[in-house]
Amino acid sequence: MTAIPLAPRGLGYDPMLACRHLREADPVLGAVMGRVGDCSLRPERTQSLFAALARSIVYQQLSGYAAATILGRVHAIYAPKRSITPHDILGTPPERLRAAGLSTAKTAALRDLAARTLDGTVPSLAAARRMSDDDLVERLVQVRGVGRWTVEMLLMFRLGRPDVLPVTDLGIRKGFALTFGVRRLPAAVTITRRAQRWRPYRSVACWYLWRALEL
Repeated sequence: MTAIPLAPRGLGYDPMLACRHLREADPVLGAVMGRVGDCSLRPERTQSLFAALARSIVYQQLSGYAAATILGRVHAIYAPKRSITPHDILGTPPERLRAAGLSTAKTAALRDLAARTLDGTVPSLAAARRMSDDDLVERLVQVRGVGRWTVEMLLMFRLGRPDVLPVTDLGIRKGFALTFGVRRLPAAVTITRRAQRWRPYRSVACWYLWRALEL
């Protein structure tokens, strides 16, 4: 897939056009969309891929409150600086990062992220916007502690990419089962086949599957 330049609103696509396409291509999904209402999916701003991925690593397998507390302690190490750089992480003894609440594994992951940012494996935000989804996945999963799902969330919620399909996400699988009347959680291939009709706006379709669980 060719990377799409970000629109002024932070999206690489027109959400109204995306919703119209989805309703026409899949009336069953369209019925859920009508109940949910307008799509409010908008990417969050980030200073860099390093910052976004560092936050993702800290938040893994923790409640939002616990992760925010730990991330705040990590930032406090570098106060009064407002942002953390790869050089900061690599220049900090691992035991000091662990004292802030990071596990040994997350400390190692953050240090690997910092090293791979400095060696160019993790691209700049500007470079990432010119790269395809597949190329970004291939590059970023080389970072310790960063899997495909993490990159898919970054593509959707940081870079505003229109056609991401995180088939392993539990919320997507539950939303799919609820929307299409499937008794068991669907296999990835089942979701992928149905999602062919959603192209090139699978990100928006997934957003509605998540929202379906709230109805």
